[in-house]
Parts: sequence; C-alpha cells; structure tokens
Amino acid sequence: MITHGKNIKIFAGNSHPDLAKDIASILGMSVGDSKVSTFSDGEISVDVNETVRGTDVFLVQSTNNPVNDNLMELLIMIDAFKRASAGRITAVMPYYGYARQDRKAKARDPITAKLVADILTAAGADRVLTMDLHAAQIQGYFNIPVDHLLGAPILAKYFIQKGFGEREDVVVVSPDLGSVTRARKFADKLHAPIAIIDKRRPKANVSEIMNIIGDIQDKTVILVDDMIDTAGTITNGANALVKMGAKEVYACCTHAVLSGPAIDRIKESAIKELVMLNTINLTEDKMMDKFKVLSVAPVFAEAIKRIYEDNPVSKLFED
Repeated sequence: MITHGKNIKIFAGNSHPDLAKDIASILGMSVGDSKVSTFSDGEISVDVNETVRGTDVFLVQSTNNPVNDNLMELLIMIDAFKRASAGRITAVMPYYGYARQDRKAKARDPITAKLVADILTAAGADRVLTMDLHAAQIQGYFNIPVDHLLGAPILAKYFIQKGFGEREDVVVVSPDLGSVTRARKFADKLHAPIAIIDKRRPKANVSEIMNIIGDIQDKTVILVDDMIDTAGTITNGANALVKMGAKEVYACCTHAVLSGPAIDRIKESAIKELVMLNTINLTEDKMMDKFKVLSVAPVFAEAIKRIYEDNPVSKLFED
C-alpha cells in the first residue's frame, strides 16, 4: 500500500482489465468503479461512478486491436476525468498503437504517432507511462512528460533463470538492422555475442531474408524484437537461422500483437519457445504450448508508485 498527501486511483478501459487489476493489487488497491460501453450506433459511453476530484488518476489502456475503439475509449475516459476535476491524469499505455507510423517513409505519408500524441494531450492527459515504444523518438512528440519503461530486463531475467546467461553456445540475434541496439543491450545482460539478420522488406508485412551477419553455427540463438505482428519477420528469421546451422531458436518480444496469420506461422516455424510480455491481452484462442507470457504488472506498479510519490522512474533500470 502506498501513502501520500493526495489520493490515488487506478482505472481501466476495456483493452486489458486484468493487467489493471494486477497492477492495483500489487499496490494494495482495487480498480476504480467505471464502465465503458457502446450505444447501439457504436458510440462509446463512459460512466465514472466515484469521485476523482483532486485525485492522481492512472488510466490503464493499451491501444491494440481494435486500435481505434481502444484509443477512443482512452480519450473519452481522459476527458471524463478532466471534467470531473482530477488532480493529474496519467495515461498508462503498456502498448502504444500507431507507433510504427513515426516518420514520413514516402511522400504524403502521415506521421500518425505524432497525431496520437497531440490528441492525447488535447484530451487532457498530463503524463504518459508506456513501454518499449517502437521508435524512441516518439517521446519527443509529446509536450507532456513521458515515462518510457523497458521490457528487455524482464525478458533477459527469464532467460538467465533458464540458464542461458554466460553460456558460450548462446547468441542473441537481431531480426533486422533496426533492432541492433535492442539486441545488443539484451546480449549484454546475458554476456552473449550478437548476430544480425540482414533483410529487406519489399512491402508492408512482407519480409525477405538476405544474409546472416555473425556466427550462429551450432549455437542456441535468441531472437529479440519489440513486437510481433504478423510474425513474418520473426518466423522467416528463425527458419533461416536453422537452415544456416543454428542448433535451436528461441524468440522473445515485448508486444504480442499477433494479427493475421501470426499464430499459424509461429506454430509451423522453427521457434522452440516464444517469450512475450502481457502488454497486450492475449486471448485463450491465441495461446499455444510454444508461448510463455510474463507479466509487466510489477514494473508498471513500481513506476506508478514512483510517479505518485514524485520519485525518479529511471532508477528502475539501473543495474
């Protein structure tokens, strides 16, 4: 239980109520009394059934599929709390949707990650707490504080506990050139070398393996990515690694988006085990024996406690 000179309340939208309950439970609290429903024409209705005047409100809502519904729920709830005179509103977004649209890749592209940042601020959010943004520069799209949590320490701890730390036959692999920094930080925790898959992407959600940079012959490899969507990149990478001599392939990610053909691709791939964090609610129909899901509730609970008590969040990730 945390104590302070002001009240604190945790509320949840419909995207991941179980995670909100876990976070509140760790903090010795219960989730606030609110209801988000829809009218017959699809418009979202929000009822907040307890006072939030002067309260430090933390609203837990991932903006995964259905992305637009979950985003609108978040915006409308923020507006409701703002108009109810909440003292401070923190949007707790374990998964930040639209993060891949972070730049103009070609002429006339929108920068939707920036647009989402603007409308969250316009709705009345005073602060954002999120994890593993697809592009770190998205923090700069906001004119309000953003606390950016890291999923890699949770994933690395799991593999260390499995005995993968400081093993000579373990190699951490980046699935593309853009994930090299993430893979290197992960490898440092395991005291392992890294390898890189050099690929090109002819069109969206389609990847083609080109080359493996590094020694993976007869090695146990761990593929590290921030998110798995259609699973083309991670499964093509895993299959290529085995063809090129890897002994066995494990994979891990922070955000298990798992859309379209992802489940079938993973099931048929060379991946022995896929370790994921529960930033997105994984329904029973998507679960399989290959999956291991780790909870982010403890790290979000600690971050919320630190924000509420005006203590630094960065110390969470200091070795």
